[in-house]
Amino acid sequence: MKPVMVMLLLLPSTSILAAEKTSRTHPELKRGDLTGSLALLNLWGEKSEPIQELYSAAYEVLAARRDASFADLAEDEAFQQLCRAQGARHLGGPLLGVLGPTEVRVWLRTCRPAEVEVRVNVGGVERTFGPVASTLESDLTAVVPVTGLEPGKRYPYQVLVDGEVISTPGQGAIRTAPAEGAPSTVRIAFGTCFHRWGLGNQKQADQILSRKPTALLLGGDIAVQDRNNELGMHRADYLLRDFHPAWQDLAAAVPIYATWDDHDYFDNDKAGIPKGFTQADKEGVLEVFRRSWNNPGYGFGDDRRGIFFRTRIGPCDVIMVDHRYFRTGEEGSFLGDAQMEWLEQQLLDCRGPFIILSCGTMWSDYVSSGKDSWGRWDPKGRERIFQFIEEHEIGGVLLISGDRHGARGFRIPRPSGFQFYEFEAGSLGGRRGPPVTKPEWEAVQLYGTADEYAFGEFTFDPVPADPRVTFRLVREDGSFVYEQTLSRSELTPK
Repeated sequence: MKPVMVMLLLLPSTSILAAEKTSRTHPELKRGDLTGSLALLNLWGEKSEPIQELYSAAYEVLAARRDASFADLAEDEAFQQLCRAQGARHLGGPLLGVLGPTEVRVWLRTCRPAEVEVRVNVGGVERTFGPVASTLESDLTAVVPVTGLEPGKRYPYQVLVDGEVISTPGQGAIRTAPAEGAPSTVRIAFGTCFHRWGLGNQKQADQILSRKPTALLLGGDIAVQDRNNELGMHRADYLLRDFHPAWQDLAAAVPIYATWDDHDYFDNDKAGIPKGFTQADKEGVLEVFRRSWNNPGYGFGDDRRGIFFRTRIGPCDVIMVDHRYFRTGEEGSFLGDAQMEWLEQQLLDCRGPFIILSCGTMWSDYVSSGKDSWGRWDPKGRERIFQFIEEHEIGGVLLISGDRHGARGFRIPRPSGFQFYEFEAGSLGGRRGPPVTKPEWEAVQLYGTADEYAFGEFTFDPVPADPRVTFRLVREDGSFVYEQTLSRSELTPK
């Protein structure tokens, strides 16, 4: 087998990239270029030579073929020799997800097929969960269910690969959700548009962790950048995500739930089967996504596919829809008929008091005239959802969105006199986007900012007779861009 070419790129701390932490300007980096990927790996000052060497070797294998997979890394002797030399047993994770009052799942990607276990002290007794095998077919990933825990408790944990303990980044502990109906506050962080450059922002990651969220919801444009059907490059971008210490700290401590938007689907504004691509390409992109996250489910779970899901976190139902996979380019196909029916069933089934309804792009049309969102592709479908919520008096609905860089919030007034609240936090990558405010938005806009790193959060208080939720948009330094408290009654159509 041909030896792997290893390249190292160490950037001086005085470079434009080092200024990224404060300057808000971003380098123009080529999409399929190892130098650009290494520049991003160095962007926040990590500069670990072994990690750069390992990523460079992996990149060469993954970039060699359009459909290259992590199985190719497992079968590449030069790469495996480098893993052995560095003592590397895993390439990504642990990544927490699927949190409940008594359980959580732990995702890991190994260097080669292996047995993965999780060790937790439960009630003074050390318990081992698994093993679960990571295989060539699973893209070297294993997801280990950890069960039998107590609600609202903190559990330090260890992950083992083939019986050997690996290092756990950051806080290295699982915090379970409170029991359903428990009189305790719950905080859920959210945002979009990390892209590849925001994932290494340690200051922002530390700020999220300091606020102790129960979970983190990510609505797209997270790690993969405009790779179309180059599945090997999708995987290379997920590997870049997993090599950032800031991301490692987040993923190992806060359960993460994710959907996609255009850039981590195919490319800018693309959806469905883009021109020049095939159904097989679309399914291949979905399979890479599915193997790179730790969600409760992925769409219909059958040949219809998709990545939407519903879960429950404390006093809040969370519904994250898939607005890319099912589009045909025709009006009315934003979610597709089957997913729309699924959404209506889930809304009726929610137990409240609050519902987070997430779409990777905008619910309203204020910014960029609704570019590539509901207003452009399916205003009738959006009206169907809004009317459904109003007619059934479904309470506590909070709309979250993304896609347009920066962060903006709006009230969406309805003919009935009710108004929805939309909270967009497309600011995890600190990018500048369209105008953050306009005079004609004055009556409906809650906040607007761009060119700075910020994340959204909801803090739910279910104790009052009229439960409350407080939204905050939090900068990387911990200051608030905006803060507002709403009661469930204010979020319920009458």
